[in-house]
Amino acid sequence: MFERFAQERDPQTDLLDDWCEATLDPLAAGAGLRAVYPWQKPYLPFLTWARKAGAGQASPLGMNIHPVYGLWHGFRGALIFEGPTDLGAGAPAPSHPCQSCAEKPCLSACPVDAFVKDSELPFDPARCVSYLQSTGGISCLNHGCRARLACPIGRNYAYTPEQIRFHLSAFYRDRTVN
Repeated sequence: MFERFAQERDPQTDLLDDWCEATLDPLAAGAGLRAVYPWQKPYLPFLTWARKAGAGQASPLGMNIHPVYGLWHGFRGALIFEGPTDLGAGAPAPSHPCQSCAEKPCLSACPVDAFVKDSELPFDPARCVSYLQSTGGISCLNHGCRARLACPIGRNYAYTPEQIRFHLSAFYRDRTVN
């Protein structure tokens, strides 16, 4: 998806959110459906929906982990159907990849301990942003979240360096704009 976005828009100046809406809205309308997005208010439970649909499970970092793609996926929109569907009905529940990961390197890789194990809110974005504002945070901004990179699941699907910089810059920008 990011590759197509980068071909159609300028990642230096354009928002992925705008591209997602411009791409998904016509598809939804053509199917008689409505598209919703995780950045729209009121915020909708995208991660819960994904888990119920079998598209991953909660990781110790708080984000969804997929048994194949690991932490290298995101949910940029959802289609709202008017009534119940049988999409995915009868599909076996995916295994939880974190259960077989004894070392859980994701929990110890963050240089500022922004992830708190067994917490209701496992991620402390203020701690992360504070570090990103320091000279030490330049490495994370350029190379990616160390906790995410430490996860052994789905490494073949890791984002490209350009995509990592794009997403971390957006994360940082969204939390530092007054």
